[in-house]
Amino acid sequence: MTAYAAVVEFPAMHVGIRVAGDFLAAIVFLPRSTPLRAPRGALAERAARQIERYRDDPDAPFDLPLQRTGSPLQRAVWEQISAIPRGRTRTYGELTAAIDPAIAANPRTVGQACGDNPFPIVVPCHRVVAADGLGGFAHHGSGYLIETKTWLLRHECLPLEEEAGSLWHGKA
Repeated sequence: MTAYAAVVEFPAMHVGIRVAGDFLAAIVFLPRSTPLRAPRGALAERAARQIERYRDDPDAPFDLPLQRTGSPLQRAVWEQISAIPRGRTRTYGELTAAIDPAIAANPRTVGQACGDNPFPIVVPCHRVVAADGLGGFAHHGSGYLIETKTWLLRHECLPLEEEAGSLWHGKA
C-alpha cells in the first residue's frame, strides 16, 4: 500500500494520508522530498484539513473515523497514548505500568507498539519518550523521523533543550 489519498506539507516533513473506504487507514510521515498531493475524496479532504489545522494549532481536535487495527497490546498502548495531553510526555516505562501486565510485558514491547501506531498525530505517539531522553520514533533512532518527533514536541510547546549535542525532554 504505497498510494496516498493526500500528502500534506509540514515544516519538518510531509504527511501522507491513506484511506480505505469510509475509514482512515494510515497517516505516514514522509521525507520532505515526497511530492505533495491534493486530497482525493471526501475523507482524504477531511483528514488533510484536520491535520493542517493541527499544523497551525496544536490544540486542534480530530474527529476522524480510524480503521480498527492492531493486536490487543497495540490497541491498549494506543489508548494510553491518546490520553496523553498536549504539552505532556510519558515514558515507555510509565505506559507499561499503566497497561494490564497480562498484555504488556515490558517497555520494549510498548515501544514496538508505539512504533507500529498507524495514526501518528491523531494518536500522538511522539509524546512517548525514553526515561533518559527523547527516545526513538517510528522504529528509528535518527534521521528525519527523529527530526519530526522533535518538531512535533516543540510545536506542542514542550521544552526540548540542547545538551552536549543530544536532546532530552522536559516533562511539563
